[in-house]
Amino acid sequence: MSDTPRPHGPVPTESVWDYPRPPRVEPDARRVVVRHRGVTLADSWACQRVLETSHPPVFYVPRNDVRFDFLSRAQGATVCEWKGTASYWTLAVDGHTVRNVAWSYEDPSRAYRSIAHHFAFYPGRVDLCLVDGERVRAQPGDFYGGWITGEILGPFKGGPGSSGW
Repeated sequence: MSDTPRPHGPVPTESVWDYPRPPRVEPDARRVVVRHRGVTLADSWACQRVLETSHPPVFYVPRNDVRFDFLSRAQGATVCEWKGTASYWTLAVDGHTVRNVAWSYEDPSRAYRSIAHHFAFYPGRVDLCLVDGERVRAQPGDFYGGWITGEILGPFKGGPGSSGW
């Protein structure tokens, strides 16, 4: 978990309506940081980004770049028709608990093996998520965990009136 900034050029603008279905996974070498109540929970230069039609990207942080002393496995699971079964994680820090703050696919389907043992955090359930120093906005709604940054264009599924998209 290095604090050394990486140089990068202009970021192209991406429309979530150009993302594929089923979703695509691609490596992302930008620095991703997740913090809550002053604690850095994740800090990585080696994330996987999942892109799916109508959704902002989800960043999956490698297990080695996540602080597990604050996370415990939550009860329950969900099934994605493409990725497989997701496990959820609860955060306990400074006497506060955030249920289902993150999820992971420990044994994803074959096409999504690159996100095995990676963790995706809901940006709306922690104090701060950053991508190369830019503060992330949470995808509308409570079900999806997309990360909205300046290069991502909507409209995004998840907000009021979008359930039928």
